This record gives sequence, structure tokens and C-alpha cells, in this order.
Amino acid sequence: MSAEIIANQTQQATQVPPAPKPPGELSGEPAPAAAASPARQPSRKRLALRAFARDKAAVVALVVLLLAVGGAILAPLLTSYDPYAGDSSRRLAPLFTPGHWLGLDGQGRDIWSRLLYGGRYSLTVAFVPVLCVFPIALALGLFAGATKSRLGGIAMRVLDAVFAFPIVLLALALAAVFGGGLGNVMMAIGITLLPYMTRVAYNATVQEIGKEYIEAARVAGATNAQLLFKQLMPNVVSPLVVYATSTMGLMIVTASGLSFLGVGITPPTPDWGVMTSDGSQVLLEGYAHVATIPGFAVLVVALAFNLLGDGIRDALDPHKQTS
Repeated sequence: MSAEIIANQTQQATQVPPAPKPPGELSGEPAPAAAASPARQPSRKRLALRAFARDKAAVVALVVLLLAVGGAILAPLLTSYDPYAGDSSRRLAPLFTPGHWLGLDGQGRDIWSRLLYGGRYSLTVAFVPVLCVFPIALALGLFAGATKSRLGGIAMRVLDAVFAFPIVLLALALAAVFGGGLGNVMMAIGITLLPYMTRVAYNATVQEIGKEYIEAARVAGATNAQLLFKQLMPNVVSPLVVYATSTMGLMIVTASGLSFLGVGITPPTPDWGVMTSDGSQVLLEGYAHVATIPGFAVLVVALAFNLLGDGIRDALDPHKQTS
């Protein structure tokens, strides 16, 4: 009898209780649908684009720059006048002259035509030196900041010595040595810009190399090349892109200043700086539009580059992306 009681107790103890019925079977109502899977988080690229789109000033600046670039590229389609040919009998015609809505300059050349064609030279001076210096500055900054070798330290000290000279004064001196012309101006501006962009890349590298994700990648067995190109470089490129974009506006102003002083792009090339210099000769005679129109173009495009750089900086900032 006792064995039978123990067997019954053991069977009750080991018996698996029946599974509870779903709520729908108890109440007669259909079971609720399974919870939806969590929404997919947007990528960093999408977050950056959304943050940039919220910055109205940056969007307007981008539109202005696209219009300037488009006008320079499509200049033959937007004007029928030769930017080098003039009509001396109609020189210094005012604004809204029939057929010449921006008037004529001191040699009877159409200002609208010279403004469009001049954008090719002014924008080239902004883009080409920055694009050429960018990879060199990135490589130097990464090497000096990541390796901390004696050679990298010497290179940074040599570049730091250039900071003793104002950027415009150094560009002026180099342009005077190289001579006038588009190529020489771009070379002078590129040499002047190299120390500044290298310093930005170096500072970003030093800042990133001490962070935890670099140490974690090193512990995980990443090689020096993997640390440099897969971990450090993407985080160094972002601030360098922001700085380079903002610097393009300064390059336009610098190149225009060199042309204005006569050591940059030489007349009769329709450069905005050359146009401003030519217009300054008749400024006090009541023909202000000849100098102010190209000067205003320099101001607007330079300001647009600065606003675009600020917008890119904010778009790449994780705090601004989620705000």
C-alpha cells in the first residue's frame, strides 16, 4: 500500500501540467496579433541628409553654389556675347540697357557675359587647389598623428612655421614669385592651404586615436593598416571635409584679391577679381555697377561656401542629427 502511495505521488510530481489556453479560446475572442517587429533604425547617411535638409541656410547656400556652377558651365547657352569683345561706342552703359541687362564695362564688354565666364576661373581657383591638397593633407595628418614618429613631428613643426605668416600675405608673396596666370595662382593658393588642412587632419587623428574603439580594434587583432584606413580615416575625413568646404570661400576671396592687386589672373581674362579691379578705375565716376556686380558675386559665393560648410558640420554631428 505504501509503495502504491509513493508511486502515485511520484507520478503526480513528474506529470507536466497542461499548457494554458490562449486568451482567445477562454473568452471566445480571437487572439491578439503578434507584436510588430521594431522599426529599422535609419542609417547615419540618412540621418545626416535629414539634418542637412533641416538647415535652411545650408540648403539655400547649396542652391546658390549649384546656380553659380551651372551658370559657369552653361555660359555659352546663357549669353550670346563674347566676354573679350567690346563696343567702345557703348562703354559704361548702365544697368538694364537693352540687350545688356547688367550694363557694359569700361571697354564696352557685356558684364553679364564676363560674369558667367569669369565664374569658371573663380570657381576653378576654389575647387582645384582644395581637391589637390586634400589627399596630401590627409596623408600627412594621419601619418604624423597616428605614428607619432620623429619624422612626422618634424614635418608638423615645419608646417607650423608657416602659421607665422598670414595666409593672404603668404599667397601674395608666392604669387609674386611664381608670376601671374591661373596655374600659378592655384599653385600659390595650394601651398598656402597645405599647412592649415594638415593641422586639421593631425588634430582629428590625435583626438580619435585615444578613443576606446581604437583600443578595442587593436585588442581584437587589427593591424596598423586596418586601424589607419578602416578605423581612423573615416573619422578624420569628416572634419577635413567641413574645413575644406568652408575654405573654398576664402580661396575665392584670396584669388580675387590677388587679381585685384595685379599678381593673380591677368587681364583681359574675365575673372571676378580682374573685373572688380577694372571697375574700381571708374568707381568714382558714377559707374559703381562695373565693380560692385563682380564684387557682390565674390561675396555671395564665399558666404555660400561658409554656410555650406557649417551645414555639413552640423549634419555630421550625431547630437544635431537626433535633435
